[in-house]
Amino acid sequence: MARQRSKRAARKDVADPESESLSADEVERTMSDAENGEPAEKDEVELELEKLVFGDEAGFLEGLKTHPSGELEDLSQGGSEVEDQTDEEAGGLEGVDDADLFFLDAGPSASTQDALVPIPTSDSEISQQGDAPAWEDSDDERMMVSLVGNPRLRKLRVSEAEDLVNGKEYTKRLRRQFERLYPVPEWANPSAARKPARKKRRTNSEGASSSGEESSSADEMDVEEQLSAQPLAKLLRNANDLIRQPEASQGKQGKLRPEVIDIQRTKDVGGIQPSAITSLSFHPSYPLLLSSGPASTLYLHHIAPHPPNPNPLLTSLHLRATPLSTTAFLPPTGNKIFLSGRRRYLHTWDLQTGQIGKLTRVYGHQDTQKTFERFKLSPCGRWLGLVSSARKGAGLVNILDANTLQWIAQARVEGRGGLADFAWWSDGQGLVLVSHAGDVVEWSLDERRLVGRWRDEGAVGTTVLALGGKIAGPNALGGDRWVAVGSSSGIVNIYDRRAWVSSSSEVSIPENPKPTRALDNLTTPISNLVFSPDGQILALSSRWKRDALRLVHLPSCTVYRNWPTSSTPLGRVTALAFSNVGGLLAVANEQGKIRLWEIRA
Repeated sequence: MARQRSKRAARKDVADPESESLSADEVERTMSDAENGEPAEKDEVELELEKLVFGDEAGFLEGLKTHPSGELEDLSQGGSEVEDQTDEEAGGLEGVDDADLFFLDAGPSASTQDALVPIPTSDSEISQQGDAPAWEDSDDERMMVSLVGNPRLRKLRVSEAEDLVNGKEYTKRLRRQFERLYPVPEWANPSAARKPARKKRRTNSEGASSSGEESSSADEMDVEEQLSAQPLAKLLRNANDLIRQPEASQGKQGKLRPEVIDIQRTKDVGGIQPSAITSLSFHPSYPLLLSSGPASTLYLHHIAPHPPNPNPLLTSLHLRATPLSTTAFLPPTGNKIFLSGRRRYLHTWDLQTGQIGKLTRVYGHQDTQKTFERFKLSPCGRWLGLVSSARKGAGLVNILDANTLQWIAQARVEGRGGLADFAWWSDGQGLVLVSHAGDVVEWSLDERRLVGRWRDEGAVGTTVLALGGKIAGPNALGGDRWVAVGSSSGIVNIYDRRAWVSSSSEVSIPENPKPTRALDNLTTPISNLVFSPDGQILALSSRWKRDALRLVHLPSCTVYRNWPTSSTPLGRVTALAFSNVGGLLAVANEQGKIRLWEIRA
């Protein structure tokens, strides 16, 4: 239609020259109006397009009439009343504050809060819980969990007959079990008081009184923060079954039969330590097991092989950059722990106060005692024996007071290769030293001298020595009956000291005694020799071969043939320990595992 209209207009312009002149006049008039600022008049086409796009006043009023709210008035009368009302309102806003001209849109109020948030079961829950946490799911109440079908969930039962619980109760019991195993730490408890760390200060008087060599060695030591740990009473506060064993139960165990032993495996100590376990010992009075290794961490486990949490970990102590070689309880009370590594210091942990002490040097003997990685505590708890770590002091043992850590005496063994091992007499008044060449020395602490010297038969690279059989041997040699010496060839010689006592009760130590029995069951170097507290069993092992462990019956000196078997999970044994009460044998290996066996009479 637009093309036809334009064609007709073109023909009309061509046919009528006067209309062409008129259109030119109109153009000039339009241009003059535009220059004067007056808008050009709209033609019919433009008005029609404007109505279709923007609408007109009549259509707007018609839409207001058909609005569903029904609250609008009829404004079809030309819109004059609306214009008058608008003018009146515009004139009345001159004195209104700016804050009253705006409002905050809070959203529609047609939907209630009950339709959006689930209603609690009772008013008490509303006051106690408030807003429900985001991790709570309403579907948990409809979910059922079987506590009997999964063996790992049976410890969550309240009674043995209980089986099914809903998801909400299941979540509560899991949280309760987790909090029982892992209590809230002090840093997560806002009410716990935090004490600032204190640092040790090096006094000038100490450096002035020491020699130049001592001051130079002191400068090499790091100024560390003062260590502290929890006392034993606080550590054992949550252990319900951890009580001191009664004195009546500390009597002798029944006699064991030779050749066949009644031994049963119990629950292993939970967890795997990050390194091989090189030191293992039981507490003298409490069912506690102490273990450590090169991972610089000491572990204390409560030995209670009963569900739901057998043999739990009580606590651990980590010493920065100190691979631990030897750790032990201080007998006979076990109220202190000594721990050391191949470092120029030794730590002590007082379990009664929780304080940790540090020994940095042996005054007057720094040239022979450079490190403290090998030590043994006397059974009486008075003395500490340190193996000398310097070439100048090869074959020496420095004896210190276990309470004051002051130097007391020095024992020496002459022989090629230096000192291999030593062991304390059962009364703590002497010790036995053996060299790598097999030379054995009996040294008395009371007399401060050597009381006997003898040689191990057929010794080839002696590695370890042990004493056992308390109160059954000669009193002049501490009361120990048995002496076991292990070598690098796997041979273990067992000597009976009672054969050295004459009819007149005098001790005569021969220079080349004959062993009661030479055991050749192992073919690799002997790593551990441990006697049971009653002296009826000797455990020997080698870490250089898998499952290299044997138990020997005493006094028959025969090896038990029914244990261990080919299926006994031992691994490479690195440490052994017998409990003082209960007949437990703990075996540690290079994988960081500790397994327990119960020996029954």
